[in-house]
Amino acid sequence: MLNKNLAQLSKMLTTKNLTLAVAESCTSGLIQNNFSQTKEAMAFFQGGMTVYNAGQKTKHLGINPIAAENCNSVSKEICEKMAVEVAAKFNAEIGISITGYAQPFPEKKVDDCFAFIAVSKNSEIILSKRIKGAKDKDIGENQQIYAEKVVKELLIFLKKDGD
Repeated sequence: MLNKNLAQLSKMLTTKNLTLAVAESCTSGLIQNNFSQTKEAMAFFQGGMTVYNAGQKTKHLGINPIAAENCNSVSKEICEKMAVEVAAKFNAEIGISITGYAQPFPEKKVDDCFAFIAVSKNSEIILSKRIKGAKDKDIGENQQIYAEKVVKELLIFLKKDGD
């Protein structure tokens, strides 16, 4: 299903002359890897960055370090800022971001697997939501679940978007 969704998304982005960039944390570059393997990648994929911790999110995407420290850099607001900033850094119309936990993190009292995803278009947030992973899955499986959900959510939005 992922390959089918990626092919549809690739076609829609190229038809609409839209480019995208990705900022990832908990998926560690998996979303970027998926986009890079599409047939039309050179026509829409500008690139991206993996910013796995608060320090890198602060340095590369201008995330407020105090806000990041307070929530281990996992929040809706931080995710939204990541989406806007990565698009600007890569000169893309669309910015996609994800930050969260692909496995429980008991030291931080995180018992569930969840992530925030955000999509910006022309510096405006067009999608922002919390998605869930599965406690019974390992980190790699949850990363794949998240990557598939990001692609699916962007595809749903672009199908509705008239631009």
